[in-house]
Amino acid sequence: MQLQLYTKEFKQNLIIAMPVMLGQLGHVLVGFVDNVMIGKLGPAPLAAVSLGNTVLYFALFLGIGFSFAITPLIAEADGENDQLKGRFYFQHGLVMCTFIGILLFGLLLLTKPILYHLNQPNEVVELAIPYLNIVAFSMIPLMVFQGFKQFADGLSLTKYAMYATIASNLVNVLFNYLLIYGIWFFPRLELEGAAIGTLISRVFMLVLLYFILKNRPKLKSYFVLIKRSLSKQVFKRLINLGFPTALQMLFEGGIFTASVILAGTLGTEAQAANQIALNLVSMTFMIAVGLGVTATIRVANQKGKRDYFNLRRIANSIFIQTFLIASLFTIGFILLKSFLPTLYIDEQEVITLAAQLLVIAAIFQLSDGLQVAFLGALRGLQDVKIPTLICFIAYWIIGFPISFILGQADQFASVGIWLGLLAGLTTSAIMLYIRFNYLTNSSKGKYTQAYETT
Repeated sequence: MQLQLYTKEFKQNLIIAMPVMLGQLGHVLVGFVDNVMIGKLGPAPLAAVSLGNTVLYFALFLGIGFSFAITPLIAEADGENDQLKGRFYFQHGLVMCTFIGILLFGLLLLTKPILYHLNQPNEVVELAIPYLNIVAFSMIPLMVFQGFKQFADGLSLTKYAMYATIASNLVNVLFNYLLIYGIWFFPRLELEGAAIGTLISRVFMLVLLYFILKNRPKLKSYFVLIKRSLSKQVFKRLINLGFPTALQMLFEGGIFTASVILAGTLGTEAQAANQIALNLVSMTFMIAVGLGVTATIRVANQKGKRDYFNLRRIANSIFIQTFLIASLFTIGFILLKSFLPTLYIDEQEVITLAAQLLVIAAIFQLSDGLQVAFLGALRGLQDVKIPTLICFIAYWIIGFPISFILGQADQFASVGIWLGLLAGLTTSAIMLYIRFNYLTNSSKGKYTQAYETT
């Protein structure tokens, strides 16, 4: 009977989470298709995409982290039935995302020379630079898209971003196929073709979502421009939430991109295997992201209603659901560890290395999924500073040193790198749950006070 208090929320959780899952999974599946297409060109091009995305992902983590500040504020305003407040947060958030997109584009161009100083194979770096030049510009439409997406997510309208994402993914796959291999009258551009396909699809995705949201009758008032000048206080609140969230994503995502650099020091084959394993775990991670977004939305809604009992109950229902789904992925990775890498490449050395990494990936499915759900719930409480510190400690004080030490060629090589990832994710999950439990445990007699004053 006690369990039913949580399981009865599973359906509503999935209604909100499923579009996010499908949309995010769509992004990763396009990455999967990209890697399969590029993998046919050989290990060096596949490793080059991995290296180019290393720099890109750092920018992406920062940008998306800032945009995540929009969702809990919109959800809280929605819980309070205060549409005017929601409109202010939406429009200010959109301005913030546009500015950040332009800023990140410039920073990516300035940081390209870093690739020459990461002890990577020369052929890989030379292939990665032209790819990065084009994909960097796509950060601008992507960040504007994020502004619209996080707004819609905050209103629990997660399906519209999914529609735009899936449609853009089809556009991406089409242009990748045409431009990578030079099909029909299109030139054969290989890696640059993949980058152009990404840019085209992101512009398309932004335009499509804008028209979908603008033409929804219930959302028309949100698109009426605010008559007052932009508010420094609103921007301050967005940044106060967004900056720590961006750091959280940077700390977690950074250790995964650092694994690419560490793997590159072991050779092209090790880096290609690392890319295959990362692409596969990123697919399952996006399922957890959907539940994490759901935790943010539903917790923020209950916070706006000041219904703290159901806030904790709903959050725990999401944690349980995440654990059950992650358990299935654990089993799947173990059973299919030798088969999945063959979808990317046919070189046996790379396949063997990737299979070893997938065993560790199978183990950390549980901690990776749960820490995303815990972070989402804390974000819904607008508790971001302490979780940011937790992420830093877990990934860079504990996880990265283990990856660096055990990832040396004379130690455990690629397997050692991933043991560090496992340690960081597990530490993060444990500490984040302790934080959430502390803030919401009514038995302490500080149930409402703990996180309203944090």
